[in-house]
Amino acid sequence: MTMRDFSLQRRRSLLGMVAMGAASIAVAAKPQILEIQVWKDPNCGCCNAWIEHLEKNGFSLTVIDAGNNAARARLGLPQKFASCHTGLVQGYVIEGHVPAADIRRLIKEKPDAIGIAVPGMPIGSPGMDGPDYGKQRDPYQVLLIQKNGSSKVFNSY
Repeated sequence: MTMRDFSLQRRRSLLGMVAMGAASIAVAAKPQILEIQVWKDPNCGCCNAWIEHLEKNGFSLTVIDAGNNAARARLGLPQKFASCHTGLVQGYVIEGHVPAADIRRLIKEKPDAIGIAVPGMPIGSPGMDGPDYGKQRDPYQVLLIQKNGSSKVFNSY
């Protein structure tokens, strides 16, 4: 083998390793698919729009069309944080029109909390942002619900 042949073989080997490394990085960068259960009213359009938002952001959903009041109470979320749908992901309660990015952040940070909530139905939040609402966007907060029933701001929009 000549020095030139050796150099070409080494270069090909290095390029192959770089390509394999790039493929590994691409796989590692792919967001984790999170499974979430959602309780909602079967006739609620904004709940369906929020579910579509989560699906577009890589969530896998199991939807229970039986309303959410009993689920919210069973999961221990105080009524004062109520909205029109309730979710459960990795032991955390997700109440209302919470953006997918905040759910991912919650799972990543793993705080000692009940979950996160967007009380009410603020216009401009995921599921409340379709063509029926025009370009209107109300400010709102995602709240981290503590185990003692208190809350603090998790994110503001």
